[in-house]
Amino acid sequence: MTTTCRLNCIVPPHILEKLLRSDDSETHQAALATMLTTASLRGERRIRATFAGAAALGNGRRTVFDCRHGRSLPLAVLARSEDGAASGDDSVNRAFDGLGTTRDFYHALFHRNSIDNRGMRLDGYVHFSTRFNNAFWDGQQMVFGDGDGKIFTDFTGSLDVIAHELTHGVTENTAGLDYHNQSGALNESISDVFGSLVKQWSLKQTADEADWLIGAEIFTPEIDADALRSMKAPGHAYDNPLFGKDPQPDHMSKYVSLPDTEPGDFGGVHINSGIPNKAFYQTAVGIGGFAWDAPGLIWYESLKASSADTQFQDFADTTYQKAEELFGAGSAEQLAVLAAWQEVGIQISGVPAGVARARTLTAGRDGGVGREDGVASLTKQVGALAAQVSGMAKDLASLKGK
Repeated sequence: MTTTCRLNCIVPPHILEKLLRSDDSETHQAALATMLTTASLRGERRIRATFAGAAALGNGRRTVFDCRHGRSLPLAVLARSEDGAASGDDSVNRAFDGLGTTRDFYHALFHRNSIDNRGMRLDGYVHFSTRFNNAFWDGQQMVFGDGDGKIFTDFTGSLDVIAHELTHGVTENTAGLDYHNQSGALNESISDVFGSLVKQWSLKQTADEADWLIGAEIFTPEIDADALRSMKAPGHAYDNPLFGKDPQPDHMSKYVSLPDTEPGDFGGVHINSGIPNKAFYQTAVGIGGFAWDAPGLIWYESLKASSADTQFQDFADTTYQKAEELFGAGSAEQLAVLAAWQEVGIQISGVPAGVARARTLTAGRDGGVGREDGVASLTKQVGALAAQVSGMAKDLASLKGK
């Protein structure tokens, strides 16, 4: 399935708007130029989408072009191809490697043939514009700015950013989640989930070892910020005079209602994505081991089973159903999914609220989580939940017998 492609940018508009109001003229000018260029590109994307044909096929072959600080992609020069030698430009090589790692992740784990599952070519463009504080996927290619050198650095330096943007292409070609309100926030969350998983897979990190940060590498060392977003602790990725405080909620009770407009981030898609992000993190640490295994498979199959207008509740219910299909009813995997969604204030439809209320996790002072004994505590809880569900099943069978 495909849907109308959007220009998906990694830096959310609320950060650029804060920078636009900066008293520092260089910061203000870089933010203004980035926002104006992005607005222009969105217009071009809508025009191109009208005439767009099938994506170029090529078994995920990579090609990286150098924009040489220009804004015209057709005028960019070839910098590295799939069969070519490494470039002397680190940005070119990082983009090339990031495209390949993401492609290989989807192929190795989900047998997916590139972004569209039909061998779509992976084209990347580096050194786009001047002091451009963003990176984006436009439905056909991946484009990287160099940053202004003051707030942001070269966007090719973050693998999870590259994987995040390419995953928008995966979503476009599966569920086609509308980029508005809850379905749009879910769209952003899916990109964060698999962006983080690609990084974890490349580093061979377990869920407990991973940092669960998105875009940790794109800020210059002078900037007081951990990352753009934290899946482990939404709302705590940054808190500084430049950006203000990270506005992401970690629970439905804190859901942020914004206008479904471009200034309103289409209903806060980059903000409310913190809720499903936290649910995936909780699922991953609840199951334990590598997050790309059971949790990643559950989320991927749930994405494929979703549609354009899927809401948080719909997706939560689907993950619960997929966990049962893949691992069995009452399995540790299914109960971890159940507990994770309840932790963020979403009750799985048809499941009594008291069945898997996760109470062993408590919020830490810094917005992280305090655990009684790390993953072991949650594992013990999941085991107890399994026993509870099993007991309920036996009681039901006994009643039927009578």
